[in-house]
Amino acid sequence: MSDSNHTEAAHSWDTYWKGTGAVGAFSAGGVAHPDIAAFWHDFFASVASRKQSIELLDVATGNGAILETALSILDDEITAYTCVDISEAAIQNIKQRFPGVVGVIADALSIPLEDKRFDLVTSQFGVEYAGMDAIGESARLVANGGQLVLMLHFADGVVHNECQASLEAIEKLQTANFIPLATALFDTGFAAVRGADRLAYDAAGTQLSPAIRVAEDIMTEYGEGVAGDTIARLYSDVGRIHSNLPEYEPDEVLGWLASMERELQAYARRMSSMMGAAITEDAFSDLCGQLTSSGFSLDRSEPLLTTGQASPLAWILVARR
Repeated sequence: MSDSNHTEAAHSWDTYWKGTGAVGAFSAGGVAHPDIAAFWHDFFASVASRKQSIELLDVATGNGAILETALSILDDEITAYTCVDISEAAIQNIKQRFPGVVGVIADALSIPLEDKRFDLVTSQFGVEYAGMDAIGESARLVANGGQLVLMLHFADGVVHNECQASLEAIEKLQTANFIPLATALFDTGFAAVRGADRLAYDAAGTQLSPAIRVAEDIMTEYGEGVAGDTIARLYSDVGRIHSNLPEYEPDEVLGWLASMERELQAYARRMSSMMGAAITEDAFSDLCGQLTSSGFSLDRSEPLLTTGQASPLAWILVARR
């Protein structure tokens, strides 16, 4: 990923995390799938059985999906926990939810922490956004006898394909100019409510109609849940507001549409960055080779499979120094 694309992706995630607050980690920016939660639950349960004190580092922590699970199982064993993320908003949210956490705002390519310090270094769909070299940076922080535990995006896997569908859906809506045309409709509609001639309002409605059909076609093709149901909510809310236009304040409605435009743009950047972070089989094999040559043994290095899905959910990598 180029420096400019990396910066844009980081900004889009920062915008996202500012809105998550205390929402549950697996439904806020993480991937809501029971097999993902089950992997971390089973892993931390195995760690708990060792009855040893642990210093944990979570890299590209997001909203703390891993930390939330770890503390629910290892609360007595974890002596210290640190979270790293490039997003200041993510770190602020984490520190509010988990007052004992040490939050570090940093790029995963350059983490300002000392070598071989942590018993567990984890990341779920995060460290790879900064590129494959960031995985080596995380490995640097694993203590002797410690473990590097990563869940990584799988190229052409379930999550990758969902991101592609969301990106395609958003791009189709943007190409149809749905939000600019809805803005023109409301702008002229509010003017008509105030007594202006309705000709401009009627013309705006005619111009919006093809974009409405595009939105409907998108939901038929991809499902109403595509892009986190953002498109379905936008379509529904535009229709609801339009049917009761005199009930609404113009500035609030037009401001809302502007914010939805920004949200869709940021969502598209996030989907693009997630797809760009996905790791092929050859790249994963190379990564495993690099870790073993640097002194790690591989406890687990395989796709995370799930019943009923043709493609894997993720790569699982558990390596011990």
